[in-house]
Amino acid sequence: MEAKLNKLYKECIQELKTIGIDVDIRTIEIQLLKRNNKRYGCCKQEDPDKNTKYYETIGNKRYLRYAKFNKHTIEISKWVMMLEESIIKNTIIHELIHCLPYCNNHGEEFKRYANYINQKLGYDISRVGNKKEDYEKSNMEYTENVKFKYKIICEKCNQTFYRQRLMRNLIRKYRCGICGGRLKIYYNSQLS
Repeated sequence: MEAKLNKLYKECIQELKTIGIDVDIRTIEIQLLKRNNKRYGCCKQEDPDKNTKYYETIGNKRYLRYAKFNKHTIEISKWVMMLEESIIKNTIIHELIHCLPYCNNHGEEFKRYANYINQKLGYDISRVGNKKEDYEKSNMEYTENVKFKYKIICEKCNQTFYRQRLMRNLIRKYRCGICGGRLKIYYNSQLS
């Protein structure tokens, strides 16, 4: 699995170079997630570049942020490695975007790069993935995890999310990541 991950990682770097996006691979380490995880992958940033610090104000609080980091660790879930290669590469490129300056989150700069890469290379990079669709594309059977306390459904597109725990103010603060619709919570006792 590690060999396959490294091969696809190198292909992704080359594809990004062909469209003018140069990622500093000396600062990036890629590996498989050590434990089973629900997410596709993650990019951990370390050693912030002190010259790129800025303050972000959210509400009445100020937060210290950094635009650039000197070390990145990309971790890809093992279950993703069983999917079709295009889905794996899509995940790797999504995480590589997080290694670019001002792309630490899914903000405007991240979206700009994702749209550019989608147009030039034909990927489908978005903020969230759809496990069910990806399993179907890979000709694999998808079974939903039934160990959950809460089922959250978007009222607009019927996208379903399962959670073991809920954040306070979830439905007031957050919207669907796919369509922006309102979320509705169902408790496990209501589902029986």
